[in-house]
Amino acid sequence: MTPFSFVQAADADAAMGEVAANASFSGPAVRLIAGGTNLLDLMKEGVVESRRLVDISRLPLDQIESEGEGLRLGALARNADTAYHPLVRTAYPLLSAAILAGASPQLRNMATNGGNMMQRTRCCYFYDVATPCNKRQPGTGCSAVGGLTRQHAVLGASAQCIATHPSDMCVALAALDATVHVASARGKRTIAFAEFHRLPGDAPQYDTVLEADELISHITLPDMRRYAAHSVYLKLRERQSYAFALVSVAAALDMDDAGNIRSARIALGGVAHKPWRRPEAEQLLAGQAPDKALFARVAAVLLDGAVGQGHNDFKIAMARNAIVRALQDAVRGTVDNTGAPRD
Repeated sequence: MTPFSFVQAADADAAMGEVAANASFSGPAVRLIAGGTNLLDLMKEGVVESRRLVDISRLPLDQIESEGEGLRLGALARNADTAYHPLVRTAYPLLSAAILAGASPQLRNMATNGGNMMQRTRCCYFYDVATPCNKRQPGTGCSAVGGLTRQHAVLGASAQCIATHPSDMCVALAALDATVHVASARGKRTIAFAEFHRLPGDAPQYDTVLEADELISHITLPDMRRYAAHSVYLKLRERQSYAFALVSVAAALDMDDAGNIRSARIALGGVAHKPWRRPEAEQLLAGQAPDKALFARVAAVLLDGAVGQGHNDFKIAMARNAIVRALQDAVRGTVDNTGAPRD
């Protein structure tokens, strides 16, 4: 590991000041660190280097609280605290289920909400510094193209990169219309979650639209209580614990007393460089009675344009079936993370 210096930021302004001073260092950037569950792995493997780490874990950005009719999630709130928080479990069970489907209890106890959003792909070629990788070293090529692609993208990929985004939490945040709040020395701004992560295009080295000097302060969720009784996070993976999704589906339905669907929210994970959502697919469900054939049409719209890379061709059929199953499960009603039906 490349030697680096370490400093604890006293406040958000100090942290942003450290990042702004990046120009005073030759070579790798100053990096912010909180839980470090992804960054430290990347540094140990030589995938990324840093001359200076700025610890922001003690900044007062870990609140989880109501904000109007919605919810405010601090960027430094731990994943475990978020998943088990009463407000999240009651009003946003989809988010709770998605977080608890990811990583392991030990990692969820350290990982932060902001860090989860910023984690890098788990593409094996990205982690193998002996192979070309446009995400790691732009312009060197994508070793995954024509290589082993079981874990790779079937949607939104480019000739430059076919990696997938690894997060479970982010799939739920995409479905729940989250908003990301960031700050820098230049001021504050908000980013719709749907726009936060990027598709690879010709610049796969950029995972998000976050500027180098910006700090995520919190995430807000609108009032989604109408979806709480009919939501599910379905994750299909190689093994039950501590594995990244081959395909995942976050599905939430607002249903009337007659059993018809008023509106829906659906996002996919494990299939693209970012959580995948198409509102036009959701609109097919508005005002409709639940029906397997209807759900299959929704899946067709969500997966329109999907292209396999050989070893991952199975993902298209898997995703199609997972969408239908997730919607059927959501119709039956939310099951909490312990497996017990909700009250």
